[in-house]
Amino acid sequence: MEVNVIGAGLAGSEAALQLSKRGIKVNLFEMRPEKSTGAHKTDKFAEFVCSNSLGASDCSNASGLLKKEMELLDGELIKIARDCAVPAGNALAIDRELFSESVTKKIENDNNINVIREEVLQIPDGCTIIASGPLTSNSLAESIKEFTNSVHLHFFDAIAPIVEKDSINFEKAFWASRYDKGEASYINCPMNKEEYENFYNILINAPRIELKEFEKNAKFFESCLPIEVLASRGVDTLRFGPMKPVGLVDKRTGSENYAVVQLRQDNSAQTLFNLVGFQTNLKWASQKELLQSIPGLENVNIVRYGVMHRNTFINSPKILDASLQSRKRKDLFFAGQLTGTEGYTESIATGMLAGINAANYLEGKPLIVLPKVTMLGALTQYISDANHEKFQPINSNWGIVEYIELPKKERKNKKLKAEMITKRSIEYIMSCKLG
Repeated sequence: MEVNVIGAGLAGSEAALQLSKRGIKVNLFEMRPEKSTGAHKTDKFAEFVCSNSLGASDCSNASGLLKKEMELLDGELIKIARDCAVPAGNALAIDRELFSESVTKKIENDNNINVIREEVLQIPDGCTIIASGPLTSNSLAESIKEFTNSVHLHFFDAIAPIVEKDSINFEKAFWASRYDKGEASYINCPMNKEEYENFYNILINAPRIELKEFEKNAKFFESCLPIEVLASRGVDTLRFGPMKPVGLVDKRTGSENYAVVQLRQDNSAQTLFNLVGFQTNLKWASQKELLQSIPGLENVNIVRYGVMHRNTFINSPKILDASLQSRKRKDLFFAGQLTGTEGYTESIATGMLAGINAANYLEGKPLIVLPKVTMLGALTQYISDANHEKFQPINSNWGIVEYIELPKKERKNKKLKAEMITKRSIEYIMSCKLG
């Protein structure tokens, strides 16, 4: 028995490792470095191309519950992520280079996984998991389009700049985590009203990289909007979004500021930091001017500029079951952002489920379909709901899980609701022999 896994990103790498530990041979196809995507920078597996954060670490957040479910289901990449974590307050952020190197080494040393460095031009015969990601090559995308008898949907994803820590002016910047949760692991650049208005004026007047003709009908994904798009919604939008000052007190002054730019550690050596929420499509010269208008970043050295790229996803409600199995061809599975699940954690989780279910399919076992009482179940049920008319990418959130009734006097208690949903999910997974 063997399975073809197309794409060695987060979903494909997780799927390959799940198959391998079940004794199934894997042909893992990765077109890099023979063919680049335009967003990836290395030939390593499971490369983080945007932020280095997998979101909240604890179960008070929907993403945190999804991580807990992966751990209960013996996910592989979540273990590696924990080992490669860097300080990020209440979030799980990783040293992206160490993480990719660790995943690549684990896969290349696995005797059940045959790595094939070449582009897959069309959907192969035999049991297959397509996890080619949102930057699927044109040839394979055409093959998928023909197979699904539908057009691809598109949205834009953007990447935030990364800067050198040693070039930050700590006479102005300060260390803190919001509301003092966890370690003071974020660098914060404070702004008064005048500084913010200067920053805002530079931003809204800065030239952007022009979209190609074929990209102009694509949409932005709401949770990853370029900062210039957010700014266009109003002068105070950023102060209630990525630049909100609430809960960030500069202990040197004892007060909150008008606005704050946060930087999050990007590598374990603590030499590189990325700007939180600063995804952008500005021209590079404009990015430099904008960043150097931020107090504390006047002489900052930018090691990676922000970029924007078009992402591709299939119309999963018309194509997939909640097991991530194709309705049209039973030995074909899809996983990762290609399915319309948005986010690193979500990509890994769907790769895990696709890997488990491909193994179950080959072994004649029932496929796992998780219920909406779990976050992963709610996510896969959502993307496979045939009633969707205008399907758009989604990430884990409390709104998609099965409703839970709280006592009348506690209905606005978000903390209690998260605790009850988490307890229900864990009890379900622990009571079943899954995977």
